[in-house]
Amino acid sequence: MVLVVIFMLGIGNFAVHKAVLESRHPLLGRMPWYVHMLGGRGTLVTEFLVLLAAMLLAANGWPWLGWVYAGYSALNLIGAWLILSNRV
Repeated sequence: MVLVVIFMLGIGNFAVHKAVLESRHPLLGRMPWYVHMLGGRGTLVTEFLVLLAAMLLAANGWPWLGWVYAGYSALNLIGAWLILSNRV
């Protein structure tokens, strides 16, 4: 059950991440050059690696990691809301 929750949160994280990348917010222009190397896809790879690590650790006896990943997802959502609503 924890794996399903982490996976669903991961799908949400990817959707929010993609929305921020496509927003063309001025804040994205201030990011270091390596963030822009592949059109932002490098950050999506990092997002995938975080999801993969969370799922692997939860599957191998760390079920509380679901709460940690939920907190990470909540922070992602708050950050995306701030960017997409032009509050920063």
